[in-house]
Amino acid sequence: MTRTPLRPLARILEAREKGENPDVIERENLDQRHEDLRDGARMRAEGRLLVLGVFFFVAFSVVGARMGLMAASEAHEPRAQASGAAIVATRADIVDRNGRVLATNLSTNSLYAQPLQMVDPVRSAHALVEIFPDLEAEKLIKQFTGGRKFLWIKKKISPEQQQAVFDIGEPGLLFGPREMRLYPNGRLAAHILGGASFGREGVHSAEVIGVAGVEKAMDSTLRDPARNGAPVQLSIDLTVQSAIRQVLYGGMKLMNAKGAMAVLMEINSGEVISMVSLPDFDPNDRPDLPTTGDAGDSPLFNRAVQGVYELGSVFKIFNMAMALEDGHVTPTSMVDTTGPMRWGRYRIRDFHNYGPHLSATDVIVKSSNVGSARLALQAGAERQQEFLGDLGFFTPTPVELVEAPYAKPLLPKNWSDIVVMTASYGHGFSSSPLHLATGYASLLNGGTKVTPTLLKREGPVPVGPRIVQSEVSEAARSMLRQVVVRGTARFGEVPGYAVGGKTGTADKPKPRGGYYKDRVVATFASVFPAHDPKFVLIVSLDEPSENSGPKPRRTAGWTAVPVAAEVIRRTAPLLGLRPEIEPVPEDKLLLSSN
Repeated sequence: MTRTPLRPLARILEAREKGENPDVIERENLDQRHEDLRDGARMRAEGRLLVLGVFFFVAFSVVGARMGLMAASEAHEPRAQASGAAIVATRADIVDRNGRVLATNLSTNSLYAQPLQMVDPVRSAHALVEIFPDLEAEKLIKQFTGGRKFLWIKKKISPEQQQAVFDIGEPGLLFGPREMRLYPNGRLAAHILGGASFGREGVHSAEVIGVAGVEKAMDSTLRDPARNGAPVQLSIDLTVQSAIRQVLYGGMKLMNAKGAMAVLMEINSGEVISMVSLPDFDPNDRPDLPTTGDAGDSPLFNRAVQGVYELGSVFKIFNMAMALEDGHVTPTSMVDTTGPMRWGRYRIRDFHNYGPHLSATDVIVKSSNVGSARLALQAGAERQQEFLGDLGFFTPTPVELVEAPYAKPLLPKNWSDIVVMTASYGHGFSSSPLHLATGYASLLNGGTKVTPTLLKREGPVPVGPRIVQSEVSEAARSMLRQVVVRGTARFGEVPGYAVGGKTGTADKPKPRGGYYKDRVVATFASVFPAHDPKFVLIVSLDEPSENSGPKPRRTAGWTAVPVAAEVIRRTAPLLGLRPEIEPVPEDKLLLSSN
């Protein structure tokens, strides 16, 4: 700003010439300067007030808009924020095929201590022991007084325990929110679900991860935020699972077995409707893995998937189907059953002497090892391996369990003629009961391969590659029906459901070679109804012994078959099957006239 002189020379000289007082000019210029200063100060003040007014207007507008949004939105509880990487604790539910909950989450709390904030650590330690008897007072006192800043006490506690700890009144005992995995049905479906535990943990949250079964096999799916919490639906039917477990447990005790297993599979889709393995466990309190003894005796061991056994004569129907498919025999062809068969130092003989010949059907009905072995030799090793491989017996089952890929069938290194003969009646190589269920379903559903699954399938069931012709599948079903009607599985008859099946009794191998003479795995592989197959059922008992007679009876016909019959009797109505009169084959119809 240009400042005007108070006494400008030109005006002073002009005033003197006119005789005026020059001091008046100075006073006027001074007043004008003061006026200009006042005008500048006023303009600056007005500008500041304008800026401040705009600021307050914008601020109140933002606050008002935020309050309006909060008033319009749904109320929610505020959450404490923890520093560091976020821990995703959300895990989807697991439900059965009808939507009933098998596994879900439960909000609970963890208990931890900050010893430096504790007022009376000794009293608190003794009080905690009264609430949690598994804790040790001396150990807690040492930890509370040892200078530690943080200490986990319990990873999950019940509301009652939380209240009891709160009543201690110790400021150094604190709680952290948790979501724990809950299995409301306890032991039911334990081996399928497997169990879960905590992974990464923080004070305010914890990561829930699967440790076995479906929980671990599908861990990434269950934790996927993109699913928006949609449950994973299994093919299991909870009601059927409960009925089978109850019957199987009773049968295991009645037959004095050390373990038992059952698999129920839908014959066309491969969906596993039920899978039970005994002894079992409660996944809410999963036991530790055994460090000594036989892993197969642990309740964690899934006999249906992990149990790889020689399953015995249940394999004879596969051998017979191969012979029928290749045209070596028909159901009525006569097969040489003269025994014993000799191969080096080995002898193959039948349980009874069935004479020199049996029909192909009676080879299955009477369960002739000799007849089955001779049919296998006609096919040869290469064809036998191809056929069993097509049925899935040489690879792990692709079912959605983390244990499945490790349950590989045990195959001989050299598939010699003796292996060809013994494999024809289920000896010489080992596989799991789930392999067996898959093989029976593939053979008996019309002859197309199925893939086992624990997930409920949506939409049309894809048709797998053909294993045998439909006529061979029908003939195999007819043979299995005759096994129940007049063969080794007569105790398996269930009126109204036309059960067909095959028994298998395999001696258990010793750890150091050879076989036990008084320990067997008894198996009954069945299909029902045989004339219109819907389901395959495998029941197996480990070391059974039926002791009602003068001598123990261990064969499957006396042990596994009655248990399987009771399973079918109990579950067939639950599966929507009505009892019906079995149709009479056309060649047995009698025509009459008045």
